[in-house]
Amino acid sequence: MARLRALALNWGPTIVFNVVLPYLTYAMLTDRGMPDVAALAISGVWPAAEVLVIFLIRRRVDDFGVLTLVVVALGVLSSLAFQSARLALVKESVATGLFGVILLGSLVMSRPLMFYFGRKFATDGSDEGLARWNALWQYPGFRRVQRILTLVWGLAYLAEAIVRVVLSYQLPTSTMVVVSTVLPIAVTAALVTWTIMYARRSRAAAARANPAAMSA
Repeated sequence: MARLRALALNWGPTIVFNVVLPYLTYAMLTDRGMPDVAALAISGVWPAAEVLVIFLIRRRVDDFGVLTLVVVALGVLSSLAFQSARLALVKESVATGLFGVILLGSLVMSRPLMFYFGRKFATDGSDEGLARWNALWQYPGFRRVQRILTLVWGLAYLAEAIVRVVLSYQLPTSTMVVVSTVLPIAVTAALVTWTIMYARRSRAAAARANPAAMSA
């Protein structure tokens, strides 16, 4: 029960500030006639507010909030670049592809992006949980897993974006609208499933190779 409460406290504000409030704000503003670009930009105020509040309270930057801001920024930029119905479909692919590029680019950083995503999903957000996750970086196997996860997710989103761009010019717009809705969900679901299976196999292999470290 205590762990569930901690998870709720960790994820509750994240879902509210990064999903619920931005969506409601965007929907309300566009329903009242505001252009999509302006509404999308204003909806980014909520995740920015969460990042600021968490920094002021805990003196650390919320990784998920920053990611949401990046996605909002990509959406604004791509909306400014593409206006027609067909180009609007391409716009969605560009945002996905840019996110894949960001993932791949993070491989040159000291810690890749999936390390921070994993920390958000695998811990309760407490200082102790974050410290335990950060301490895992000392193990070569753990570092390798995080880099492989980042590489696979980045390549998958980049490939999905390229496929959608090609299909946008090959299929009728009505058909492509359905494809653009289903394909990202299918790709993400496949990535999540693969990630869970890969993480379990990697953990089992690490336990066999170094039981003492795993027990610690």
